[in-house]
Amino acid sequence: MSRIVFSSPSTLPQLYSTSRRIVKMSVTQTMNSGVSFRSMAVKPPSHPTYDMKGVIKLALAEDAGDRGDVTCLATIPLDMEVEAHFLAKEDGIVAGISLAEMIFHEVDPSLKVEWSQKDGDHVQKGLQFGKVSGQAHNIVVAERVVLNFMQRMSGIATLTKTMADAAHPACILETRKTAPGLRLVDKWAVLIGGGRNHRMGLFDMVMIKDNHISIAGGIINAIKSVDQYLEQQNLQMEVEVETRTLEEVDEVLRIYISNKVILDPDNAR
Repeated sequence: MSRIVFSSPSTLPQLYSTSRRIVKMSVTQTMNSGVSFRSMAVKPPSHPTYDMKGVIKLALAEDAGDRGDVTCLATIPLDMEVEAHFLAKEDGIVAGISLAEMIFHEVDPSLKVEWSQKDGDHVQKGLQFGKVSGQAHNIVVAERVVLNFMQRMSGIATLTKTMADAAHPACILETRKTAPGLRLVDKWAVLIGGGRNHRMGLFDMVMIKDNHISIAGGIINAIKSVDQYLEQQNLQMEVEVETRTLEEVDEVLRIYISNKVILDPDNAR
């Protein structure tokens, strides 16, 4: 029986497979591309326009180009089926399992995927925590895209978990400084690691930063303009102010106290 090994320079996980002409195994439920997030261990953050399926298609198209996997087409018989196993290469938090199922299903809905762990679980080096079986060509096509997402998400989740545990009972929040096009994926990994999401983008929270303050002519002007805008647009959303000095902190507090606004420490960022 021949053996195919998919190696990876990154940390976790690794996918290796045993090939054979016919694979017999029990059928396991695979998430479809229109997946219901109710079944997920950790649901992705919500976003009004983000297209997860589109991101998956773009990643697959980026890899395949206009010819597909020429090495696979040249070396692997079309009728070969394999069973590939996910192996943790380091200790850490595994993340991206739900996304991996979406990718496998996008490539080939007939692929069978099974996991012994879920997103957010701690895995130890050497643990085999999942497997996928089906046509070798389609598994190989999906393999690198799956691992790229899982390794990135697992790294973020593992680091987040370390910081969240150290900061407890304080909460760890992320920022908008994410890889372009991968914001929801990166923020999803933070949730899996035990962190919390801050604003998703420019649309869901007012965040008055130094540039806004300078252009508006000071914190007081910036806050008054924001209040007026929200009232005119009939919007209810959080307002956050970045301060640079203790004097600016005092200014913000005086404004909110004079307006009889109660500051909720649980919502402070």
